[in-house]
Amino acid sequence: MSDTLTTVNPATGETLNTYDRMSDKEAFAAVERCHEAFLKWRHRTLEDRAAIIKNIAKELRDNSDEFAQLMTNETGKLVGDGAAEIELCAGICEYTAETGVKALQDEEREVDGAKAGIITYSPVGVVYGIQPWNFPAYQAVRYSIASLMAGNGILLKHAESCTGSGLFLKKLYERAGLPEDLFTVLLIDHDQSDRIIENDLVRGVTLTGSEGAGKHVGEVAGKALKKMVLELGSNDAYLVLEDADLDLAVEHCVKGRIFNNGETCVNAKRFIVADKIYDAFVDRFVEKMASIKMGDPTDDETQLGPMARGDLRDTLAGQVEESVKNGARIRCGGEVPDGKGFYYPSTVLDNVEPGHPAYDDELFGPVASVIRAKDDEDAMRIANDSRYGLGGGIFSKDENKAIELARDHFDTGMVFINGFSIATPNMPFGGVKNSGYGREHGGFGMKEFVNIKAISVF
Repeated sequence: MSDTLTTVNPATGETLNTYDRMSDKEAFAAVERCHEAFLKWRHRTLEDRAAIIKNIAKELRDNSDEFAQLMTNETGKLVGDGAAEIELCAGICEYTAETGVKALQDEEREVDGAKAGIITYSPVGVVYGIQPWNFPAYQAVRYSIASLMAGNGILLKHAESCTGSGLFLKKLYERAGLPEDLFTVLLIDHDQSDRIIENDLVRGVTLTGSEGAGKHVGEVAGKALKKMVLELGSNDAYLVLEDADLDLAVEHCVKGRIFNNGETCVNAKRFIVADKIYDAFVDRFVEKMASIKMGDPTDDETQLGPMARGDLRDTLAGQVEESVKNGARIRCGGEVPDGKGFYYPSTVLDNVEPGHPAYDDELFGPVASVIRAKDDEDAMRIANDSRYGLGGGIFSKDENKAIELARDHFDTGMVFINGFSIATPNMPFGGVKNSGYGREHGGFGMKEFVNIKAISVF
């Protein structure tokens, strides 16, 4: 076990920084300080909490350039994508501040035989978040702002590769007026993380990560009887139906696959195309994907930066190789380039079938799996033929039909019709099946870690 955490620039492979890992004693002391800060914060009015959260939005915008550059250095994301991420985070803060006061107010209900029934949303305590590297600001903001509004304290174990981003966020929160230690970054490893989950002062656990990580954390938290929210991986299906606008579909399918260098849980990953338009779609899609410019993520002309780590790129390359060995065909890309950095080109696979990693698993990088469906009904069947269920999309000129499919048939937590998106502050975010459970955004996240308390007055 190393005594340090290291960040590396994925565009060059060079070390950026090292940080001293906390001992167990230091980590547990940090948990206690967060709990002490929570005991005071829980009694601040909803209006006070909202005002500070609104200030956090301002701090995020005021420091957008510096933060975006830091995220690019640590994860390889395009600088423009980093700036957009910061703006989304600011929007989350503003939405939470504007709606949280009303959402968390006491409610009154009639109770038979009682003078009054009161429902109150009380904070539960310290909420522990384990977050990945692909959105260094957003992943942390998404759960922390909602729980801070609810009156909880926050612990963050960020991915080692974006340690600097986690510490930068802490500075912004406190500069905006958040009490010291209420948002605490734990510089720990995975074994220590399990012991944090078991700590009696931790009352809730939220993880964004892989299916395997979700199973492990779920087991540890379950044994400790801790409430959880899990946002896990997916292999989101985008249906291109017979009546789709092909130009529109190709444009958004390319965007949906390479957004954030293809390293997003809700990226478009499987493209299920009705036989009637299959060849026309694939020809245009491959042409667009093959033209994607890969390079320096700090260059405004670059469309695809490096993957975040070398092992992630190697895993992706292995999934492509195994799929091809079993019958899939590379239409563009598919080769690891020579030179520095953890780059992988935009890639399209067709002839993808069940049993291929490109069909069954999550390809977390800029690789698209194109699957032929007999017709629209078959496309919907294939889309649901997955152990995952986070997001998905439908392209069709008949919006009513698409809405019906999304509502009544698509077995996912989110569906995007005739477009691609990742998250918006006022709509719920989360999945079903092996993509996890619980919801964030849209006001739902504010009530994931509260004690919904019933008070009856007789």
